[in-house]
Amino acid sequence: MTPTFAHPSTFLGVSNPEDADICIAGICHDIGTTNRPGARFGPAAIRTASRMLISGGHPVHWVDPKQLNIADVGNFDIVNSDLLHSLDLIQRQAKEFKHLISLGGDHSISLPLLRALAEKHGPVALVHFDAHMDTWPDNFGGIPYAHGNPFYHAINEKLVEPIRMIQIGIRSSVGRDVYEWTVKQQHVTQLTAENILSTYMSPLQLANWIKTIVGNKPTYLTIDVDVLDPSFAPGTGTPEVGGLPTWLIMATLRKLTGINFIGMDVVEVAPPYDVSEMTSLAAATFVWEYLSLLALRKE
Repeated sequence: MTPTFAHPSTFLGVSNPEDADICIAGICHDIGTTNRPGARFGPAAIRTASRMLISGGHPVHWVDPKQLNIADVGNFDIVNSDLLHSLDLIQRQAKEFKHLISLGGDHSISLPLLRALAEKHGPVALVHFDAHMDTWPDNFGGIPYAHGNPFYHAINEKLVEPIRMIQIGIRSSVGRDVYEWTVKQQHVTQLTAENILSTYMSPLQLANWIKTIVGNKPTYLTIDVDVLDPSFAPGTGTPEVGGLPTWLIMATLRKLTGINFIGMDVVEVAPPYDVSEMTSLAAATFVWEYLSLLALRKE
């Protein structure tokens, strides 16, 4: 048996079959950060940590994600000083894949990924785990397309249906106008970290909320690791105290069966600030849980 540490440095150590059904790509992009950089190193760290998940199948669903037709296609091209050019490149590369899982990178990468999906599916439903709303207007921090506003643009460009969009774990400081525009005017559903923790909301309750909102629409999943409390995920660029525990996110993902998922990203893993791979392992596990849902759906 090959030791865990000796497997290839791809996600789950997978090879690269031609015409894979599900492709995993790294997007080493953090030009859109407004606090501390480092998410460009996230894809490599997530891949390395994923080797912890190679042995055996899922302990609840009893499927093995490695049995899916998966390819790790390496890293997307970007231009490391040109944000708009990089976003355009990401969109063009993403639309070549049938089902894409993206390892970020900062959260600005979700916008071109959603643009690529909208070309195929039209406006999609969105499940968004995050400490931040990411719907600041396009002058956020003086950067029109930063990691704080991808979903402002996604809503305005009609890439997502706001009424089919749910944000989970929100807790950061935010402009009142941003909150009013997002929740009151666009009718985005929001479950704050305080809502969830103070009412002892269970993973089943969270999953039922999500399923009610997205319905049977094609659905995109985006997970910013700063949805986790910094005690569980110190390796991120914009940490916020008072976040959710890792087990709660993992258990909720396990209950998202039956959703018509068409793609996923996990973002904002910044290894320079991590401790003992805690953050990158959490991110890798979230992707593994998503793959397990796809394997269960296939069965």
